[in-house]
Amino acid sequence: MTFFFATLAALFSVVNPLGAVPVYLALTPDYTPAERRKTALNTGLWFTAILLVFFFIGQYILGFFGIDVNALRIAGGIVIFTSGLALLNGKFAESRAVNNKVRKEALEKEDVSFAPMAMPMLSGPGSISLLLSMYIQNPSWDARTLIALSVIVLGGLVFGILLLAPKLFKLLGHAGLKAVSRIMGFIVMAIGVQYVIKGVVDLVLELAKAS
Repeated sequence: MTFFFATLAALFSVVNPLGAVPVYLALTPDYTPAERRKTALNTGLWFTAILLVFFFIGQYILGFFGIDVNALRIAGGIVIFTSGLALLNGKFAESRAVNNKVRKEALEKEDVSFAPMAMPMLSGPGSISLLLSMYIQNPSWDARTLIALSVIVLGGLVFGILLLAPKLFKLLGHAGLKAVSRIMGFIVMAIGVQYVIKGVVDLVLELAKAS
């Protein structure tokens, strides 16, 4: 259970669904409560499906391109670190490639659950690279099952947070949500640094053994 909750906490920090609340509300200004509920549910389902697909087939993608696990850790760590830095600086949406143009296009769409909410807002390079690293680091299928379960639980949390988005925004406001995002940003930066260090150390050890 400790492993499960640690995995869930790491993923929650990187995904930061609370930071998506203002963007979600901005993209659904004219939605009825029923429409928002449906969009929140679809976003949670798409989010879960995207991350699970990458989690289970990511190793084959890496193998196809010949990407070493240490290279993945270093590159993924840098991506996670920059994502955390953006959260720390209050630039959550920009770090997920959701700019004014994307927002304008989304407002003209009937459904924003897949894009831009599920991807790239919630399931982006940071969360995907984190899951790929976890898959490689945990060869046991018991551990991988717990990781997959944490993704499913996080999908449920995404649904719940988006469903309660209006109430959360009233409760916390812009200032409160930004404060939470900054705290998450610090944690995410630490996760990124940890992955970079792990990748560099393992790479040096491998080179030392080879020589």
